[in-house]
Amino acid sequence: MIAVGVSKSTAFAMPLDFTSATRANGNRRTYAIPAADGAQVDKESEVILVRWQDGLYAFSLSCPHQNTALKWNDGDHRFQCPKHHSEFTPDGTYVPDSGRATRNMDRFAITRDGTGVSVDLDKLYEQDTDGPQWAAAVVKLK
Repeated sequence: MIAVGVSKSTAFAMPLDFTSATRANGNRRTYAIPAADGAQVDKESEVILVRWQDGLYAFSLSCPHQNTALKWNDGDHRFQCPKHHSEFTPDGTYVPDSGRATRNMDRFAITRDGTGVSVDLDKLYEQDTDGPQWAAAVVKLK
């Protein structure tokens, strides 16, 4: 298992890197759009930015079960909670029966902002209580 944010490339083409916002304005962060599928972690803002299958998502770094920092499991190509072993696909979907989580990863509101994307840290959506907002918290790249 690889800690989220440590650079690692695989044949799966899901590299993990550290990133920082290119601009911060209050609780809004602006990031460059990644050129390829992969995950970038902004540890300071506790955001995981994921480009995956023509979508761009901004997730909370914490597991939705008990707020433990998520890790990347390179062998399974999934995010995993090291505390109770819940697993999540790159788009944040919970893998049923994989641990104690009961919902998908929490998503921040994300919008296009010029040539980048803007993430609103004040708008964190939980899939089970904010279903429509959670589903809409993605920037389509095609």
